[in-house]
Amino acid sequence: MSKNIIILQHIAIETPGYILDLMKKDNFNLFTVELDEGEKIPENLNQFDGMLCMGGPMDTWMEDAYPWLIHEKKKIKEFVMDLKKPYLGFCLGCQLLGEVIGGDVVKSDPPEIGIMDINMQNSYKSDQLFSSFNQTIKALQWHSYEVKNLENNKDVSVIGSSLTTKYQIFKYKDHAYGIQFHIEIKNDTVSQWGCVPEYENALNETLGAGALKKFDEDAQKNMLSMNQNAENLYYNFKSLL
Repeated sequence: MSKNIIILQHIAIETPGYILDLMKKDNFNLFTVELDEGEKIPENLNQFDGMLCMGGPMDTWMEDAYPWLIHEKKKIKEFVMDLKKPYLGFCLGCQLLGEVIGGDVVKSDPPEIGIMDINMQNSYKSDQLFSSFNQTIKALQWHSYEVKNLENNKDVSVIGSSLTTKYQIFKYKDHAYGIQFHIEIKNDTVSQWGCVPEYENALNETLGAGALKKFDEDAQKNMLSMNQNAENLYYNFKSLL
């Protein structure tokens, strides 16, 4: 039976990317809500088998500038905590999950932009989504904020960390996952995102003017392994639905 998936987007170019292609191939019923364009999350979330929440140029605390964030957080909380349904959050979507389950979203020191290593914690070997991953993977990072202070939530497990960010991959209970990096990227992702002023500024501030070309080259070099990781994640996520 085909699954119903709701996708929360915050900017048109940040789609589920490679994972979107895989869902289309499997004929999933996809319902995309473009929040930044005023589209509304349906009241009845019970009709959906899973939720994907994507990245975006805004931050979780920018509720004055983006008032729809308030309603989005409520609906994520309902889906994850009340309905206990499968959730995947990427970058901003990871931070939104972290906040609704009681963590804080704080400025990263330093920001992480580029192709970087994620080191899996021991718990990953028994995890339903990540057990087939290598111990260290390459990941595309493009964030200036991160989740912190989830240590007191006994329902949270850390699955992967980078050198400076503890919560690169975490899960709440066994059905909701926050992924701080971009596992969903495709060949044209970096060049497309480089056109978004907020992303371009963060890139230039972190890596220097003109860094986009090298970033794109690094991404292409690692694209095959990153796409394989996305496939692994997707096929394992399907077993949760």
